[in-house]
Amino acid sequence: MIIRMDHVSIIVDDLPAAIAFFKTLGMELKGSMPVEGEWVDRLNGLKDVKVNITMMRTPDGNGKVELTKFRSPELVDINPATAPPNALGLRQIMFAVDDLTDTVERLRAHGAELIGEFVQYGDMYKLCYVRGPAGIIVALAEELF
Repeated sequence: MIIRMDHVSIIVDDLPAAIAFFKTLGMELKGSMPVEGEWVDRLNGLKDVKVNITMMRTPDGNGKVELTKFRSPELVDINPATAPPNALGLRQIMFAVDDLTDTVERLRAHGAELIGEFVQYGDMYKLCYVRGPAGIIVALAEELF
């Protein structure tokens, strides 16, 4: 049985930029460390894995995002690197925010791009998707109730 969902991991090419993005979103830096060794190679099914990992935490302490920068082996490109919202696989990570417009404006300073438009879902949410670090889709929701 599952106890909890622990975290989502994002492989990034620019760790400081990704940290700045998620700090701007309101996440807290929980810790950073280099990780390598035979156990990491076995876990990943790769040889000579050397990574820098930073753990970010939501202000409520329940959600975590692991930002991973591979030093070795080299990153592998996937095509398209910035997959559209209807691509197979992990689609997005979503965060509830207090002010959608302000959050997007602050994230734009860190390279975020609005994918579609701001929309309202009934009288419950104002929503949007932005393109975040490593091309991931970050969904943002402002509760209206």
